[in-house]
Amino acid sequence: MEQLLSEAVKMMWWLVPIALLAGFIKSPWFKGWFGEALVKLFAKFRLPTDVYHPIHNVTLPTVDGTTQIDHIFVSRFGVFVVETKNVKGWIYGNERQAQWTQKIFKQSFKFQNPLHQNFKHVKTLEQLMELPSEVIHSVVVFTGDCTFKTAMPANVTQAGSYTSYIKSFKTNVLSDTDVQRIVDRVISTKLDATWQTHRQHVRHLQSRNDPSSNRKCPRCGSEMVLRTSSKGKNVGNQFWGCSAFPKCRMVRNAR
Repeated sequence: MEQLLSEAVKMMWWLVPIALLAGFIKSPWFKGWFGEALVKLFAKFRLPTDVYHPIHNVTLPTVDGTTQIDHIFVSRFGVFVVETKNVKGWIYGNERQAQWTQKIFKQSFKFQNPLHQNFKHVKTLEQLMELPSEVIHSVVVFTGDCTFKTAMPANVTQAGSYTSYIKSFKTNVLSDTDVQRIVDRVISTKLDATWQTHRQHVRHLQSRNDPSSNRKCPRCGSEMVLRTSSKGKNVGNQFWGCSAFPKCRMVRNAR
């Protein structure tokens, strides 16, 4: 009996770290990290760094807190802002929907339209770099074991195919000087990639998503109005715009 108990205890010592490891691998943090690592790996082999200058894990200060961008690639062909989603299952959605659906067997889950999520990232860079919107491109990459069950726009991609979308832009819209200026500006402006920066960003998101929060413009104090973009590549995307526009051009991502 004692021998059986001893063997059982030994097995438990093996099972506990295995269970902890399995839980860690399934955690949202690890899934996000793994998806971003895959994007970096594909970029390393398919996007030459002398043409496409990569900047990863970028947290930028904004007038209402911070915004976090997974990847930025700066080239003469434009600035590409990449949002990574590591999910599995069947994915349903279109450009205009506020939420998309993830279906795993008989269970369905809602998540924010990643194109809308990336909209604020694009607008932040547009304002920070003082660039026209047509030179900044939003790209979404799904890296998990998933299948699109509805037609997706060209800039919603899977795994390494995002590099083909980026390389499909072949017209020079920025000079080498512009490229270097943008890279230097992003690097000098972004916050240090520390755990404290991440925690502050998470707290900011929680505060911003609080339905009881006051919808006041952080720049001028006017009311924020929910609007829908009617033109350009962001057509159909909703955003909070200052009611004092065009005097105040403050915008917030719609959540």
